[in-house]
Amino acid sequence: MARFTLPRDVYHGPGALEALKTLDGKKAMVCVGGGSMKRFGFLDKVTDYLKEAGMEVKLFEGIEPDPSVDTVMKGAEVMREFQPDWIVAIGGGSPIDATKAMWIKYEYPDVTFEDMCKVFGLPKLRTKAHFCAISSTSGTGTEVTAFAVITDYEKGIKYPLADFEITPDVAIVDPALAETMPKKLVAHTGMDAITHSIEAYVSTANCNYTDALALHSIKMIQDNLVGSFNEDMGKRATMHDAQCMAGMAFSNALLGIVHSMAHKTGAVFADQGAHIIHGAANAMYLPKVIAFNAKDPVAKQRYGVIADFMGLGGSSDDEKVDLLIKCLRKMNDDLNIPHCIKNYGKDSYPTEQGFVPENIFLERLPEIAKNAILDACTGSNPRQPSQEEMEKLLKCCYYDTEVDF
Repeated sequence: MARFTLPRDVYHGPGALEALKTLDGKKAMVCVGGGSMKRFGFLDKVTDYLKEAGMEVKLFEGIEPDPSVDTVMKGAEVMREFQPDWIVAIGGGSPIDATKAMWIKYEYPDVTFEDMCKVFGLPKLRTKAHFCAISSTSGTGTEVTAFAVITDYEKGIKYPLADFEITPDVAIVDPALAETMPKKLVAHTGMDAITHSIEAYVSTANCNYTDALALHSIKMIQDNLVGSFNEDMGKRATMHDAQCMAGMAFSNALLGIVHSMAHKTGAVFADQGAHIIHGAANAMYLPKVIAFNAKDPVAKQRYGVIADFMGLGGSSDDEKVDLLIKCLRKMNDDLNIPHCIKNYGKDSYPTEQGFVPENIFLERLPEIAKNAILDACTGSNPRQPSQEEMEKLLKCCYYDTEVDF
C-alpha cells in the first residue's frame, strides 16, 4: 500500500492570498523571513486578511536563509506564549521550512531536534494549530510538501525533516508574490524545482499519481524557466504553478542523491566565506547524478521517457540520457549557474576559481560522502552508491569531470 498526501486546500492564481479571509480561528501567528514581504506590502495584506477573518495576529519576523535550529526553538517559544490556532508562514522555502519545525516543537515541547529528524517518525500534529503556507518563490514546493530542511550550524549540516504530518493544511500559490523575486533567485529556485520533478520521476517510490505531476511540471519548467528568469511575468506565473506541482510529486515520490549531496555540501564550507545555495547545488549535481543513475536500466528508461516528454529527440535511451544532460547544462548556462563546485563563486556565479579550495574539499570529502549516504533522500534513489562511489561522484561535481562508473 502506498500513500498520496496533499494539503486539504490549494488556493492558486491571481488574488489567491484573499483565501486567508476564510480561515476559521481565534489567533494566528505569522512567520516571515527578511524584509521583502513587508517591503512589497504582502505582509500587511496577510495580517489584514487574517484580522478580517476575526483573528488576533502576532508576527515572528527575521527567519534567516538556511534557517537554524536556534531560530526554530525561538519561534516555538513565541508560539507557546501566544497559543495560536493557526500558524501562517509566508516567504520562500526557508521561512516555511523553519515554521514547520516550530509547529512540531509548539505542539510537542519535549520533542528534540534529533527526534524531528527521524524520518516519518513524528507524532500527530494539529492538536493545537493548523498550518497555512504561502510561497513567494518558485522552487521549493514546501507549501505542499511533507518536508523541511533545517541547518545545524555547529555541525555544518542541513537536515531534512520528513513526515506527512508537516504537510500544510492550506497552501496559497499567488503569482503576485513571485513577481518580486530577483533574477538569481528565479534561477536557483527554478532549477531546484526541475530537480524535484526529475528525481521524483526516477525515484523508487514513484507511482502513477506522482508520474503525471512530475512529467507535466518538467515540461512546464522547460518551457517557462528561462523566460521567467528574463522577466516575462506570464511565464513567471506559470513557473509558480509548475514548482508547486513538482512539490506535490516529490512529497509523495520522494527524492534522490542530488538532494542528499546538496544537503551535505550546502553549509559545510561556510568557514570559507559562503554557502553553496541549495538550488545552485542541485543544478550543478543533477547532470552528474543522471549519468550515475543511468547505469541502472530502469532509471535509464525513465530518463528516456523524460527526454521524450521534453521533445529532445534521440533514438535510444543512451542518446536520450545524453540529450537530457546537455539540455540541463544549457539551462545552467542560460541562468548563469556554474557547472561545478570548483567554479562556484561566493556570489554563486561562475568564476575561474571558486570559494572552495581543492585541498579543503578533498580533506572533507570522506565525511561529506558518508553524510550524504546517510541522508534521508538517499534511500529512494534508483542506484545506491557505496562510500567509494559517492566520493567519486562528488569529485565529478567538484571538477566537472565525466561520470564513467
